[in-house]
Amino acid sequence: MVTPLTKLVGVRHPIVQTGMGWVAGPRLVSAAAHAGALGILASATMTPGQLRAAVREVAARTDAPFGVNLRADAGDAAERVAVIVEEGVRVASFALAPSRELIARLKDAGVIVVPSIGARRHAEKVAAWGADAVIVQGGEGGGHTGNVATTVLLPQVVDAVDIPVIAAGGFFDGRGLVAALSYGAAGIAMGTRFLLTSDSTVPGAVQARYLEASVKDITVTTKVDGLPHRMLRSELVAALEKSGRAAALLKAVRHAASFRKLSGLSWAQMISDGLAMKHGKDLTWSQVLLAANTPMLMKASMVDGRTDLGVMASGQVAGLIDDLPSCAELVDRIMTEARATLASLPR
Repeated sequence: MVTPLTKLVGVRHPIVQTGMGWVAGPRLVSAAAHAGALGILASATMTPGQLRAAVREVAARTDAPFGVNLRADAGDAAERVAVIVEEGVRVASFALAPSRELIARLKDAGVIVVPSIGARRHAEKVAAWGADAVIVQGGEGGGHTGNVATTVLLPQVVDAVDIPVIAAGGFFDGRGLVAALSYGAAGIAMGTRFLLTSDSTVPGAVQARYLEASVKDITVTTKVDGLPHRMLRSELVAALEKSGRAAALLKAVRHAASFRKLSGLSWAQMISDGLAMKHGKDLTWSQVLLAANTPMLMKASMVDGRTDLGVMASGQVAGLIDDLPSCAELVDRIMTEARATLASLPR
């Protein structure tokens, strides 16, 4: 199936595995890439040195194209971009809109730039700055999310820009791929569906919690980091929503200190990142500090297997998923379903 996405990045199928912190490591990314999708490494939870090692590990496992996801507002973003350029990574994706200068630097080096956006005006901005494609995530998507459904947001963006648009939020099968294509998208991006594969390194106890979840077990809360965050309901979410500001702040300080040691960032860098996060948003300093808490809360679940202490970011589709195929099986199934769906349409 050839689309503007497959032609742009050189993958066999119009499917993207998104860059999920602590989840999208070399094993999952190489498996997704080898299956013909675009695998994307999550770099925010890695030091630049770890990122370089991860990129080299993926390249050693597969010769298929893959990408790296970056935080555009991170204090060491330029160093991470240098790693991408030096290691010959095909695609750079961003959770927040990168600057015009950052886009230009990547494009000058031959790297394809694909920001994730949640509003039409953001897509128009990055397209005007030279982005090669955009991932559009509707409110059904996991992690930080908006309140506009994919079915409303996607056609707005498709009509507004003339670069490939990749649909995210609510996709897990071939029917969804066909639906996205019918709206004018060039493909789909999935996080939760790839998290729930046998190639994922997420502990079995955590995957079981996802598989047990119904659609009603997935909620949006601002109590983790001050921003709307879609995740599984859990003991932690319940505790955060009941706890007062002082207790939440104390937990945030402790976890922020742990993340500083793990990431290698200095307090000055973390403060700089906090200032960047606060800029343009109606966040208190308490909420900014809570945001520093999030990586450690995600690590507790996605690495340590603590379903009681960790954040389990999740798209609503988790309530529809009941198995753990390999990436190869998943991608093949989606493409088979998509072709069957297209063949069954009235002519």
